[in-house]
Amino acid sequence: MAATIIDGKAFAAKVRAQVAEHVQRLKDEHGLVPGLAVVLVGEDPASQVYVRSKGKQTVEVGMNSYEHKLDVATTEAALLSLIQQLNADPKVHGILVQLPLPPHMNSDLVINAIDPAKDVDGFHISNVGLLGTGQKSMVPCTPLGSLMMLRDHLGSLSGLNAVIVGRSNIVGKPMAQLLLGDSCTVTIAHSRTKDLAEVCRRADILVAAVGRPEMIQGDWVKPGATVIDVGINRIARDGKNTLVGDVDFASASAVAGAITPVPGGVGPMTIACLLANTLTATCRAHGLAEPQGLTA
Repeated sequence: MAATIIDGKAFAAKVRAQVAEHVQRLKDEHGLVPGLAVVLVGEDPASQVYVRSKGKQTVEVGMNSYEHKLDVATTEAALLSLIQQLNADPKVHGILVQLPLPPHMNSDLVINAIDPAKDVDGFHISNVGLLGTGQKSMVPCTPLGSLMMLRDHLGSLSGLNAVIVGRSNIVGKPMAQLLLGDSCTVTIAHSRTKDLAEVCRRADILVAAVGRPEMIQGDWVKPGATVIDVGINRIARDGKNTLVGDVDFASASAVAGAITPVPGGVGPMTIACLLANTLTATCRAHGLAEPQGLTA
């Protein structure tokens, strides 16, 4: 039987609608408008498209969008100065610096200059530490979106075996912490894992975040497992530039119980969760109740 397709596009639309509803309530009851500042350094085409999309969706849910586009030759000191201004600005509740940064900038230094309470990407070392110790933090958007979809599809995750293929700071490691928080038994696998296919076959939840196109085949998937494909890879196929995930969708969808497609799976959830994080940051900054169902 073919797998259930987890429609990230539809789920993201639902999340954005929830965010918009909460934003309207903040305006009506407290006179508050959440504000998201996005900083782009340079003219990377993919980053430009992504920043445009973020700005558009921020305005659509009723938030204020503050875009700062800096020349590629901008000094690190100038960028750090801008971040300090945004940290001090009460109208800005969330700050995101678009990665990658130009080679002359230290990404860790820049990210850790952001006020952790406004770090809606969840990359600041303080948020990483809080998440790792099970405390309240800002959670990285892609893992948060993946967790939301898993909870929506499976209900309780308690006791399930979860395998994450990939150990990045952006997806693999925070995903492991979130699944541990929901009482899964978690394995982090990677390119050096011995008999990776066999490790994957033990997973009730399989999260692919390794950055290799169609690496995970159908015979790596436990029958009935839920597969979350975080990968976004462009390959040449039939003379076209095609977007594929880290999972071979055709073979895996014949075995899995449920699977996210690429495109249209995890991707749309990333910006939706960025907006949810900005809303959460606004509520925390003003001592208000956090929105239910939009946090980890």
